[in-house]
Amino acid sequence: MAPPSSSSVNRLSQPCIYGDFVSSYAERKSRFMKWLGKLFKSGSGRGGASRNPQYLGDENMVWHAPARSVDDHSRDDKEKEDLDTAIALSLAEDLKQQNGRRWRTDNDGNIPRELDDSLNVPSYPPHPPTQYYPRRGYRVCGGCNREIGYGNYLGCMGTFFHPECFCCRACGYPITEYEFSLSGRDPYHQSCFKELTHPKCEVCNQFIPANGAGLIEYRCHPFWSQKYCPSHEHDNTARCCSCERLESWNATYISLGDGRSLCLECMESAITDTGDCQPLYHAIRDYYEGMNMKLDQQIPMLLVERQALNEAFVGEKNGHHHMPETRGLCLSEEQTVSSIYRRPMIGGHRLVGMRTQPHKLTRKCEVTAILVLYGLPRLLTGAILAHELMHGWLRLKGYRNLNPEVEEGICQVLSYMWLESEVMPGSRSAPSTSAASSSSTSSKKGGKSEVEKKLGEFFIYQIANDASPAYGGGFRAAYAAVNKYSLRRTLDHIKLTGLFPS
Repeated sequence: MAPPSSSSVNRLSQPCIYGDFVSSYAERKSRFMKWLGKLFKSGSGRGGASRNPQYLGDENMVWHAPARSVDDHSRDDKEKEDLDTAIALSLAEDLKQQNGRRWRTDNDGNIPRELDDSLNVPSYPPHPPTQYYPRRGYRVCGGCNREIGYGNYLGCMGTFFHPECFCCRACGYPITEYEFSLSGRDPYHQSCFKELTHPKCEVCNQFIPANGAGLIEYRCHPFWSQKYCPSHEHDNTARCCSCERLESWNATYISLGDGRSLCLECMESAITDTGDCQPLYHAIRDYYEGMNMKLDQQIPMLLVERQALNEAFVGEKNGHHHMPETRGLCLSEEQTVSSIYRRPMIGGHRLVGMRTQPHKLTRKCEVTAILVLYGLPRLLTGAILAHELMHGWLRLKGYRNLNPEVEEGICQVLSYMWLESEVMPGSRSAPSTSAASSSSTSSKKGGKSEVEKKLGEFFIYQIANDASPAYGGGFRAAYAAVNKYSLRRTLDHIKLTGLFPS
């Protein structure tokens, strides 16, 4: 029930009469005098003999005073009361007209009642009924901070809300479902909360499902933080052979035609033929020379396909690798290797038009050639070249019969140092000579993009966190020795003892 409106209830400071009144003062006076005359006439003919005549003014009028009895006293009292009522009516109307107030009822539009009806009103009529207001303010909306009046409301977390004010923290729309999610004191649609908190696969763009135990299990790349469903490791989803990221729903990888795939970021700086790789190879040789580790012999360098590299590895007596595939090789045996002499082109989502030619390698020294897998980004290709050149340097300088941890560990240190000089110029790994500092300019014109720098950081991370005993454990032992004793003293100690200095 709504509170009564101000048009139907008023508070008045003066006594009010409920009913209809004549607005004209002259007409009211005339009617009052008629009523008064009628009153006196009725009083004079009620019986009883008159004893003494009474004169009114100078007019020749005679009023015979009635005999007084007990009943007469009652009549006099009633007549006095009627007179008082009439006077009260007149005074109330005057007061209302002076104050500009008029009490209106629902019957204001009716014809004025007979004055006799007004006589039934008491001498002092009551005030109008006091206006009633329902209790308000005892509930405050937690959304808009306004009072909650009549109608529907919601209660949650000890707080009340208008239905339209109970909104999702994420999308801002009202929550109308019976079930919703809470984070602290913030409400969410269940779908919005799942979108915010439930991990989503970055490969298929779907919510990662729970395992048999009801737990959400997913894989996450330690460097790129790429989250994906465990099933993508076995469902033939393409993985970049350079950065190790899986092909996602919104990206397309390039097929290299030998079972490998390359993401578009790695493809930007990929080296795909032997001629393109020569400037990088000579820059790394200059880097060695800047560190007083000059290679006197001209060792051939070839960029080869995956199959050719694997075949060469099988024919090589020495060599240590732990990766699923070989990416570089320092040859010591005479072999015939098929190398790439014409760069392939991108056709659709694959490389096409590649040309190869056989290359016969003859043994002129301890090292016959350095082979590197084609199609890798420039920084990764350079890191492989730096590693394999260190194998060649050790063999040419007479380092014999080293165990895998020592040889592969010190080669990884040179690869790591070269990457640091490329990604972080001015680091202690950069040689001080101007000849070696040309590696970043002779191999590729212009500065490195942020994408390429990030790739370089990943390759550095990959070396430092390798889990294999030879490449990972050997690197960390070699790197600690170089940091403590310098590269030159560490190499001298290896030549004498075959071990790292302790």
